[in-house]
Amino acid sequence: MGFDSLIGGTIWDEYSQKVQDLMNNPQNMGEITEEQAEAMGAKLIVADFGAESCGDAVRLYWAVDPKTDVILESKFKSFGCGTAIASSDTMAELCKGKTVDEAVKITNIDVEKAMRDEPNTPAVPPQKMHCSVMAYDVIKKAAAQYKGVDMDSFEEEIIVCECARVSLSTLREVIRLNDLTTVEQITDYTKAGAFCKSCIKPGGHEEKDIYLVDLIEEYEKEKMSKAADATATGTDMPFKEMTIVQKIKAVDKVIDDNIRQMLIMDGGDMEILDIKENGEHIDIYIRYLGACSGCASSSTGTLFAIENILKEKLDPNIRVLPI
Repeated sequence: MGFDSLIGGTIWDEYSQKVQDLMNNPQNMGEITEEQAEAMGAKLIVADFGAESCGDAVRLYWAVDPKTDVILESKFKSFGCGTAIASSDTMAELCKGKTVDEAVKITNIDVEKAMRDEPNTPAVPPQKMHCSVMAYDVIKKAAAQYKGVDMDSFEEEIIVCECARVSLSTLREVIRLNDLTTVEQITDYTKAGAFCKSCIKPGGHEEKDIYLVDLIEEYEKEKMSKAADATATGTDMPFKEMTIVQKIKAVDKVIDDNIRQMLIMDGGDMEILDIKENGEHIDIYIRYLGACSGCASSSTGTLFAIENILKEKLDPNIRVLPI
């Protein structure tokens, strides 16, 4: 399988523990037979969906109670990489106990979020996000078979990228959640724009009502509006929502107002090297200067003082890491 080749380095750090567990030990892989469905008093539904763009495919089995439309059991078979297996397993689990109408509302984002260890940390690296896009389509196909209707009748959302079947609401949520500012980043996270490219900007072979460049512009305007509102009302923008430049300026101001003078009095100083989000934490990398660089308290008392004041003034999830 594809995931067997992902060895060395820190690639596994980019996958949630849930995904890693399901890659190797899926809980819902298998099939439901006619005999098993009959024993449950259920109707058997078998739906196939394949993504020609990446070669992955999934078969979804449902045992549905015809009296209540509740999905009593859900199984899958997947032909694809480890991430496709993990996402298909999660999708099958999410279907259980729901009515068919409720299951149709399960989105690819719901599947990805269910695989996370932490609510705000993506479950898989950006280049593998597309492996969960089959869930939405195979569920619709199964529901259409059960109800005897065309699967397009379930399409309530605007689809921006037809190739990867990525909806407008999904794109907006992914862009905001991950602070995406380029088409390339959107493609990495969702695979929208990776194939025929008609959804990127006007001029492709298929005309669209909304393009990826429009969503980027929309998000940039939204951020500017929030910044303007914060300035107008005299309130501070949340530290987590600031740009990297704004964060560095905010940290420097807190240091100048509360810490720097004490460091200078002892013959030292410090500088901000970088600020990175690391899961729920915001890591601030600093370098001690002058006498502080060799001071014993630079890794204890002084460090704790710096970190505590930044947590109090800016964000409780800040960690200060001297280099």
